[in-house]
Amino acid sequence: MKTLFKLSSVAAFSLLSGLSVMAQQKTVQDSLKAKTESLDEVLVTAVRATSMTPVTFSNISKEELAKRNLGQDIPILLNYLPSVVTTTDAGNGVGYTGIRVRGSDATRVNVTINGIPYNDSESHGTFWVNMPDFVSSVENIQLQRGVGTSTNGAGAFGASLNMLTDAAADKANGEIANSFGSFNTHKHTVKFSTGKMNDHFEIAGRLSNLKSDGFIDRAASDLKSYFLQASYVGKTTFIKALVFGGTEKTYQSWNGLEDPEKLKNDRTYNTAGEYTDDQGNTRFYNNETDNYNQDHYQLHWNEKISEHWSTNLAFHYTKGKGYYENYKKNQDLEEYGLLPVVINGETITATDLIRRKWLDNDFYGTVYSVNYKNENLNVVFGGGWNKYEGDHYGNVLWAKSVAIPEYDYRYYKDFSTKTDQNYFAKVNYQIAARWNLFGDLQYRGVKYKADSAETGKVDDTFNFFNPKAGLTFNLDADNNFYFSYARANREPNRNDYESGTPKPEKMNDFELGWRYSGNRTRINANVYYMRYKDQLVLTGALNDVGAPVRENSGDSYRLGIELDATVFISDKFIVRPNLTISQNRNLDFYTHRDGELKNLGNTNIAFSPNLIAGTIFTYLPVRNMQVSLLSKVVGDQYMSNIDVESSKLQSYFVNDFSVSYEIHPKSIFKAIVITGLVNNIFDYKYESNGYFYSYDDDYSTPGTVKTIDGAGYYPQAGINFLAGLTLKF
Repeated sequence: MKTLFKLSSVAAFSLLSGLSVMAQQKTVQDSLKAKTESLDEVLVTAVRATSMTPVTFSNISKEELAKRNLGQDIPILLNYLPSVVTTTDAGNGVGYTGIRVRGSDATRVNVTINGIPYNDSESHGTFWVNMPDFVSSVENIQLQRGVGTSTNGAGAFGASLNMLTDAAADKANGEIANSFGSFNTHKHTVKFSTGKMNDHFEIAGRLSNLKSDGFIDRAASDLKSYFLQASYVGKTTFIKALVFGGTEKTYQSWNGLEDPEKLKNDRTYNTAGEYTDDQGNTRFYNNETDNYNQDHYQLHWNEKISEHWSTNLAFHYTKGKGYYENYKKNQDLEEYGLLPVVINGETITATDLIRRKWLDNDFYGTVYSVNYKNENLNVVFGGGWNKYEGDHYGNVLWAKSVAIPEYDYRYYKDFSTKTDQNYFAKVNYQIAARWNLFGDLQYRGVKYKADSAETGKVDDTFNFFNPKAGLTFNLDADNNFYFSYARANREPNRNDYESGTPKPEKMNDFELGWRYSGNRTRINANVYYMRYKDQLVLTGALNDVGAPVRENSGDSYRLGIELDATVFISDKFIVRPNLTISQNRNLDFYTHRDGELKNLGNTNIAFSPNLIAGTIFTYLPVRNMQVSLLSKVVGDQYMSNIDVESSKLQSYFVNDFSVSYEIHPKSIFKAIVITGLVNNIFDYKYESNGYFYSYDDDYSTPGTVKTIDGAGYYPQAGINFLAGLTLKF
């Protein structure tokens, strides 16, 4: 248990410097008091937590997101929240990015948009690159850690992230935003809103174009997106229709770096597309790219039936289609359905080729709820039905030594379907003056069918019962204590079936917390214990398309303490520290090493640092100006579950600097906002992600086997900047 309480000097200073001033503050008006709930927020009633819900969460407002919204993806903008670790393949936060919460990867973070599931049904992942600049159309975000109140989509095993899109505006407005920065990064955004026409109708929209060369060689991104919504606001009726989507073309950078010399002296080197020509020269295929288009359609209808009763009904449809293209060296012809050929008396069974792997999918369904609310009781009944249909196929475009049967020769084709339905009942009941009871019962049924060379024949049905319960105690107007228990079950994803015969995973989540909301300080403190059965943990390895490989680990747990605070030191200084100290363990972990099955005892869970800390120190020098220093500490973490030293990802300490200044001219524009961001101001060399693999090799002694280990890393950018100008009218 000693490691649970180890604390670096930097992290201790970050937290204690904030906590030490809390007791010194005098009562003043708290500028962070919550705003009155907007009508749009009824769309997320079924998935949102409040101060009366016994779960751990953070809220991020549109205004706070805008301070650093200069082109980087949503995970990077959430980097300074408690227990969050982010990474980016291209090294600068544009393109493919990822988020982990409490050590749980993105496949275990339940993401919803206006209560509609967003996670990919098969991989369970969230591909933010398909929604470039989506944060420009987000009203607010809530990140719940642990099981939380996740209702729709795959169950949360690390966190729930739910986003609410722009609220209907009362008055007409427009916005033009442009930003530029390092690595030829630039973002251009145009927004508009008609305001409420005839006091009822509003139409709003956005167009965005984002490009970047990336920190890593050739890790370029060409991203475009749109957002259009129409709202009707009546006396008892609220209707919102949305259409949004994005198109992305990114040069692949998912290989990372394995060469220690290059990691030290040539950190931007990218092996993707690398091949050797007939003259022995190293070259790079110029279209080693990922290409995808995704369009979303949502229709929401909220009806207030009476003072106490209201209903929500939503329909959704998502269309996605795209491919990634690779130059593959020395490929076995048989795997591609191609016949060997004889050239000059030599039989050719393998050759270089160019392939495309396609995904053409549809996702559609409905979610609904009925809400009863009075002074002491808030009850929500609801459910959802969603279906995914995915068409997977691959083409061979060119082969070096053999002729392909036809143009775009299709060497495989398979089809998969997944049906996901759930029914739930949630209750918040004030059982006494200071006591509040929370209960949540959910049934979730999943049916998944697939048949391919990678997955084999899959026809699985899962029936999950997920209960949650908790108590909240209000000591006084400022202090709130809570305890909760949640049970979660989750099915394997497509990649798990490709790796073997996975089991569904189970988890019991216990949360004990304290919230303090004073006039100049806010504190959130909690202890969590997440006990897993058959947890699908990352092994550290990647498959042939860069996706993480997982395996069931038997018994495991995550135990931690989380602290975060907001402190007004004075009218000009604000500090927001957070700290997570945790233990993340596999129990009696077995693995194959050196030709035999070994029990390694209790080992660290892969990609689960025991220390995560952050601080945002903000200075308000003049009215409408904000300057912030943002610091992030992530402790050592293993990239495997076997505690091999060569799989260790070293700790890092990174600092960013941001500035925002808003001018209110007397004519033409309502506001002119100038923003700047300098990332990694001390030019620190670090890697936020990596991979680890092992393979058995014959050893020098006959009859023995030696396990060989290898690792790769994803270097992140040194000092770099982004600057933006936003015109509001």
